[in-house]
Amino acid sequence: MKCESSLKNRIKRAQGQMSGIIKMMDNDSTCMDILTQLKAVRSSIDNAIGILTTTNLIQIIELNNDIKLNNVDDAISLVIKGIK
Repeated sequence: MKCESSLKNRIKRAQGQMSGIIKMMDNDSTCMDILTQLKAVRSSIDNAIGILTTTNLIQIIELNNDIKLNNVDDAISLVIKGIK
């Protein structure tokens, strides 16, 4: 599967958020602050999963049917929102 650089950047951003959470724990941040950041990471990962799976689906359909799907961004957004 061909992954777009934007997906890789999302994962790197989530990785940075996780590092920040560890620092928050080391600095005795409040439980609520840590929880807020963890939920943000989870949301980011959920979005990445949706993008990864829908992109893969589109690539398989295009490859197996020798077609190019256009104007599917709105449909992808609905699928990603439905995953959450």
